[in-house]
Amino acid sequence: MISELYRIKRKKILVVGDIMLDTYHVGQVKRISPEAPVPVVRVVNTYHVAGGAANVARNLIGLGATPYVIGRLGHDPNGATLEQMFNQQGINHRLVRTDSPTITKTRVIGNHQQVVRLDFEEEFEVFTPQTEQTIMQAADELLQQVDIVVISDYGKGLCTPTICQHIIQRCRQEQKEVVIDPKGKEWSKYQGATIVTPNMKELADVIGHEVLNEDQYIEPAAREVIRQVGLSSLLVTRSEKGMTMVTAETVSHMPTEAREVYDVSGAGDTVVATLAAARAAHFSFDQAIYLANKAAGVVVGKMGTSPILYRELQGTLKSDSPTEKVISHEQLPDLLQQLRLHEKKIVFTNGCFDILHKGHVSYLNQARQLGDVLIIGLNSDASVKRLKGTSRPVNDQEARATVMAALKAVDYVVIFDEDTPYNLIREVKPDVLVKGGDYAIEQIVGREFARQTVTIPFVDGFSTTQTIEKMKR
Repeated sequence: MISELYRIKRKKILVVGDIMLDTYHVGQVKRISPEAPVPVVRVVNTYHVAGGAANVARNLIGLGATPYVIGRLGHDPNGATLEQMFNQQGINHRLVRTDSPTITKTRVIGNHQQVVRLDFEEEFEVFTPQTEQTIMQAADELLQQVDIVVISDYGKGLCTPTICQHIIQRCRQEQKEVVIDPKGKEWSKYQGATIVTPNMKELADVIGHEVLNEDQYIEPAAREVIRQVGLSSLLVTRSEKGMTMVTAETVSHMPTEAREVYDVSGAGDTVVATLAAARAAHFSFDQAIYLANKAAGVVVGKMGTSPILYRELQGTLKSDSPTEKVISHEQLPDLLQQLRLHEKKIVFTNGCFDILHKGHVSYLNQARQLGDVLIIGLNSDASVKRLKGTSRPVNDQEARATVMAALKAVDYVVIFDEDTPYNLIREVKPDVLVKGGDYAIEQIVGREFARQTVTIPFVDGFSTTQTIEKMKR
C-alpha cells in the first residue's frame, strides 16, 4: 500500500462545517494568585490554530491534498485572523459572515497542563434562510471541482438539516461520496451519507444510553443506529482501543496504532481527513480505514491539535519494519520538538557499529537506561572509510542502520557523514551524551552541547576489529 500512497496527493476535498479559531497562551506557573486560589500563569508564548472543520483542512494540506472549505465567520478581529490564516496556508474557502462572533476557544497552558479554556461563541445560532441558501449555492459550485465531500459538524449551527441533506442529495446525483463527522442526537440530517464517523460519546448520544467501549457492546449499538437513521456504515473511533467499522452485515475491529497517547484532541479530524483523501484516491474502504487508523495513531502521540503529515503517514506504514526508526536529518527537528514537548530525557551516542557483537549490545542497553529515548548517530560509509580504512565498513550504512534499529534499546538512528558527530550533537543537544570507557571526558566531541556526559566501559574481549581478524584467520 505504501507504494500507492502518493495517489492521495492533490486530491480535491470539499469540507463543509463549523470553523473556529483556537488560541493558546502558554507559560509557566510558579505561584498562586494572592487574589484567589488560582495559579498565576506567566505567558511566554501565544499562538493561533485554525480549528473545527478548518482542522480537517489542515490535515488534508498535511497529506498533500487540496481542501476547499465552506464555513462561517463573524465581523470581528478573530474572523479576520482566521481568514488570514486560510490565505497564508493556501486553503481555498468560501466564508460566510454573520452577526454572531467568530467561534473562538482560548486555552491557557501552564507547565504543560491546561489551566482554563475560554469559549467565545453564541449558543444555538440560528441561520437565516438567506444564509443557508448562500452556503448551499457555494457547495453546488465547489462540488463540480472536488472528488469527495466531508461534513464536519461541531454542533455550532452551520450543519443544519437543510444544508446537510442538500449536499448529500447533490453528491448522490454526482456519484460522489460524503464522509460525516457527526454531533448531537439528531442524525436524520445525515441520512444517505456514505459513512459516519462517531466517537464513543457521539455514539452514546445518538442511541440515547451509555455504550461501554467493548466490542460486544459497540456492534449492536452501531447496527441500531444504522437501522434507525438509514445509513450504510459507521466507523466508530474508540480512543486507545482503536476503531470499529460496522455495516448492516459486517463488523471489523482495528486496534490503535498509537505507541503512546498524549492528546486525543483533533484525532477525529485526522480520521475523517485521511479517510476522505484515501477514498478520493480510490483506496478500498478497508484500505482507507487502515490508513485513517495509522494516521490517528500518529497524531495522538503529539501535544496539542497537530495535523498528520504525509511523510509521517508514509513512515508509519513501515511500522512492522525496524527501518521506521531510521530518520533523516530533515525529520530530526520535528522529532526533537515532540520529544521536548513530552519532556523526554534524550540520550545520544554514536559509532560505526559495523559488525554488532555482545559488547555493543551491553553498551547500548546501559546507555538506554540513562534516559527515555536513545538516539544513535551512525557514521556513513564514507565516514567509516576515512576513519577505518578503505576495507571498511564490512556492512553498508543501510544494513548497519537496519540492524541498529532492530535493537530494543535503540529508539532512533540518524546517519551522519562527517568524521565526528559534532554538528549532529549540536543539533540534538542531548540530556546525556554517552561514549565508551576508552575516552576521557575532556576528549569527547560535542560534550559542550550536552547537559551531562557519561562514559560506559566496554565488555572485555569483544571488538569489531578482533572479529574481522578472527574471520580472516
